[in-house]
Amino acid sequence: VQLQAFGGGLVQTGGFLKLSCAASGRTFSNYGMGWFRQAPGKEREFVAAITWNGGITVYSDSTKDRFTISRNNAKNTVYLQMDSLKPEDTAVYYCAASAIYRRPSALPVEYDYWGQGTKVTVSS
Repeated sequence: VQLQAFGGGLVQTGGFLKLSCAASGRTFSNYGMGWFRQAPGKEREFVAAITWNGGITVYSDSTKDRFTISRNNAKNTVYLQMDSLKPEDTAVYYCAASAIYRRPSALPVEYDYWGQGTKVTVSS
């Protein structure tokens, strides 16, 4: 699976962005999808994940109630709607695909394919 993430940019505190991740190469609906992020000098951290049909979603404590993950299998795309952005959300955001598709996973090791990342900067 090839993954291409886009939609990052510069936004002010309290603003919003919607990230997209387009998949190609294999049957998209065979994969659970996740978003992770990595801030400068920090480890990659889990943001959100979704099962193959969108039936189950999970979020990190820092992003729940502000971020929404969704997917459109007809378009082979997973999304991350980010609202009420904070400076601490500044990071490179990565989408990833997991063959564990029936339950959402927060563990990077359970993901098989990764996109190249898109940078999000939230100014204070």
